[in-house]
Amino acid sequence: MTPRHFLTGAELSAAELDALLDRALELKRAPLCSRVLEGRCVALIFEKPSTRTRVSFEVGIHELGGHAVVLRSEELQLSRGEPPRDTALVLSRHVAAVGLRTGPDAFLAELAASSSVPIVNMLSARHHPCQALADLLTLRESCGALHGLRVAYVGDGNNVARSLAVLGTLAGMHVAVASPAGYALEDDLLLPDGASGELTLHADPYDAVRGACAVYTDVWVSMGDEAAAQERRDALADYRVDEALLDAAAPGAFAMHDLPAHPGEEISAAVMYGTRQRIWDQAENRRHAQKALLELLLGPRP
Repeated sequence: MTPRHFLTGAELSAAELDALLDRALELKRAPLCSRVLEGRCVALIFEKPSTRTRVSFEVGIHELGGHAVVLRSEELQLSRGEPPRDTALVLSRHVAAVGLRTGPDAFLAELAASSSVPIVNMLSARHHPCQALADLLTLRESCGALHGLRVAYVGDGNNVARSLAVLGTLAGMHVAVASPAGYALEDDLLLPDGASGELTLHADPYDAVRGACAVYTDVWVSMGDEAAAQERRDALADYRVDEALLDAAAPGAFAMHDLPAHPGEEISAAVMYGTRQRIWDQAENRRHAQKALLELLLGPRP
């Protein structure tokens, strides 16, 4: 049987996404109610450092009754030139699913092409779909129904912005992304089949946040961007999420951030550690959303 992978988020239908978020809320209320991974292992490959991804996946797999096999890339024969295909063929004989946190999307695609078990994208250069699931779960908890909701993303049009656009529009949301020239999300981004929402691109962050229930941002200097750190800070300096920007959004609007953050750069410390944010809810919701995803990929539930 061909496995079902989760690489960009576009693999889901709108109905599946809605059901997944419903299930995540159930799992949040009763963390030990599912044993779908009883007697099963999930391999988690980390080529990049991780706090939230590693902890949320490990704890979530344990709560589902399974065991997480955590693998650093330097511990694998991949570091000595073994092809991704061979790694996928071997892991498929031992584990129920594989999570990969990596850089190149080509590596992710090659692993998926040869795996007979589901591959989950825990982060790649172009996509961060597990983060987007947690973001939508946080918005569902805070704002209610997602359809028709406007959310603004301010800053670098990176993998976090792209995944928010893909899954947000699939949920029927209006995702408004504001970035400076040279950092904008591509204007021809292919949205998933069944997406009923809207994606708009803006140069002015105040245009993007108008009417938004949440204002999202990410670091200005991501892993791999260190050589151009000052150039990026200069370009993105007018895209900080602070009290003034939140005041321009809808009444009651709150800030979101996928973490780690640099208070004083992309977000003010007053916002990050104040009451007008849902950042720590997002971090917790990684676990609940990912558990619902693993159930969907590996079910049915006992």
